[in-house]
Amino acid sequence: MGIFDKLFGKKEQKESLDQGLQKTREGFFSKISKAIAGKSTVDTEVLDDLEEALVGADVGIETTVKIIEQIEKRVAKDKYLNISELNLILKEEIQQILIDAPADTSYIDYALPAGHKPHIILVVGVNGVGKTTTIGKLAYNFAKAGKSVLLGAADTFRAAAVDQLTIWSERTGVPIVKKEMGSDPASVAFDTVQSGLSKNVDVILIDTAGRLHNKLHLMDELTKIKRVIQKVIPDAPHEVMLVLDGSTGQNALEQARHFTAATDVTALTITKLDGTAKGGVVLAIASQFKIPVKFIGVGEKAEDLLVFDKKDFVEGIFGT
Repeated sequence: MGIFDKLFGKKEQKESLDQGLQKTREGFFSKISKAIAGKSTVDTEVLDDLEEALVGADVGIETTVKIIEQIEKRVAKDKYLNISELNLILKEEIQQILIDAPADTSYIDYALPAGHKPHIILVVGVNGVGKTTTIGKLAYNFAKAGKSVLLGAADTFRAAAVDQLTIWSERTGVPIVKKEMGSDPASVAFDTVQSGLSKNVDVILIDTAGRLHNKLHLMDELTKIKRVIQKVIPDAPHEVMLVLDGSTGQNALEQARHFTAATDVTALTITKLDGTAKGGVVLAIASQFKIPVKFIGVGEKAEDLLVFDKKDFVEGIFGT
């Protein structure tokens, strides 16, 4: 076993995921248990109660309807279906939703996609979702995986954002490109990419201002950032990653809907799942958007930003 295996052991990741999903697991099963308490068969009433429980667990209406429709088909086919089988069927249907969702294994064990260098990730999202912290954690994990990393502090509207990213730079030993508050964000992004290219780094992570989806000028600014980056590397950025706060439940879903309509989002990271029982929103997001969930945050430690694994996530919810 090499040092990489020790740092990113499957067992440790699984334990971190199980602990991080504890509140979701308890809340999810609490709602499901109440829905089927005292029942002996899966009838219309049970399905109605289950539907209400799933919506209450922030699985979302569209995704809940998909699950209920599939269970109804199985109930119709097997007239002797009973409550004891419901959890198994529910797990299977949730697994299927995630299997059907877009998948991307490019970051397994914090590896990077092949074919270009540096790999440039532009990180977007509203203030307060954990965007800058996520960038710091990504820098830490990419560096631990043996990658050379450069940070770009292009959120120049908030001094706190630059300061926070600087702290992560110092903590991880990853260099940072930054300018004074109020500087042109596109200029910071341009300098970051030029610096990363000259230093032959593996990955560049660029922070952007916390954009509200109804602020057109901020979306225009994001377009400008992408345009100036492409002056240095024509096919960049290689990833536009939207960070969402899982603890906000359906609000995260709404943010995803607006951001994906306004800009070319290619990846999703869902944070703060350890502090909430609303982890079911991951199912809604994975089901409704044709964009892969690539990372999830399940704790405060840098190692608690995990590469999203569909199978492990379902097992984490069901406690198996």
